[in-house]
Amino acid sequence: MQSIDLATLNTQVLGATFLLSTLFGAIAQRSHFCTMGAVSDIVNMGDWTRMRQWAFAIGIAMIGFGSLVYAGLVDPTRVIYASTRLIWLSATLGGLLFGFGMVLASGCGSKTLVRLGGGSLKSLVVLLVMGFSAFATLKGLTAVPRVNYVDSVFIDFSAGTSLAQWATALFGLDLPLSALVLGLIFGSLLLLWALLGTEFRRTSNIVPGLIIGGVVVAMWWVTGSLGFVSEHPETLEEVFVATSTGRVEALSFVAPAAYTLEWLIYFSDKNQVLTTGVVSVAGVVFGSCLYSLIFKTFRWEGFGGTEDLGNHLLGGVLMGVGGVTAMGCTVGQGLSGISTLNATSFVAVAAIIAGAVAGLRYQIYRLNRLI
Repeated sequence: MQSIDLATLNTQVLGATFLLSTLFGAIAQRSHFCTMGAVSDIVNMGDWTRMRQWAFAIGIAMIGFGSLVYAGLVDPTRVIYASTRLIWLSATLGGLLFGFGMVLASGCGSKTLVRLGGGSLKSLVVLLVMGFSAFATLKGLTAVPRVNYVDSVFIDFSAGTSLAQWATALFGLDLPLSALVLGLIFGSLLLLWALLGTEFRRTSNIVPGLIIGGVVVAMWWVTGSLGFVSEHPETLEEVFVATSTGRVEALSFVAPAAYTLEWLIYFSDKNQVLTTGVVSVAGVVFGSCLYSLIFKTFRWEGFGGTEDLGNHLLGGVLMGVGGVTAMGCTVGQGLSGISTLNATSFVAVAAIIAGAVAGLRYQIYRLNRLI
């Protein structure tokens, strides 16, 4: 493959990523898609509608990912979450920190980007703090205890850590077939559970879940198939064009926030190149902003006081540290990771929800003390 072809392919991958993340941002702004909001609705009002919307999106992503694997379009052993180590402590601790932090920060990583696009200066502060904390946990001060003490605690599975790999090892099935069958089973159960809620069965709930889940599936195809080069002309090794990790990636917004800051700060360094993660951050903000301007919902928003500022600063730190430690946020693990049926992702998602519930209970406790 000629270098000009690689450059063109890089542009195609980044362009597709921007379009998909723009769609994600617009739909999330329109539908108020938010995992923290979903947990908050349940805790405060007993309303499961947005949780069913999230589950519907996960179901679509699971079925889509399994179908891509079965069709030979994505190699499940090359995705960013594929490993022989179930890092349960990292997933649990990171998930708890992220879940608690997103409550303090008024939303998860994706919601922060969506709110920023809608005019929230509070979200701009959260994004900067989250990105800085994430970068420190990737390569800086908090990376040391993460690598030395937290990530070092794991359970080793020689067969891999996805349910499809376990099924292959136990029953002797081909991995693509296991991925398809389990994706269909788990995905269909989630879709069925979502549709059982009478309050959920509206176009305004189903369509956003369908599109957001579909965007995740499309991103798996973009990085795992469109951007796959079996033999790089210079290194003669396989490469996944424009990805930050050199593996197959979908949407995630914590580590990419750190990579975005790094790209902006070191822009003149020729070694700094755009990746799908950086472009997806920009795309979500752009999509949300575009929708807000077109439908006249754009509103500037600032902090209500020092306590509000303090909560959002702390929330940003916890999301940055927790998101990197857990290898993803409510989208990174809660949609992309869990769509691969990786056991670590299930642990991380459960911990994120538990952390969010704890954060909401803390807010209720604080509010009651002030009354």
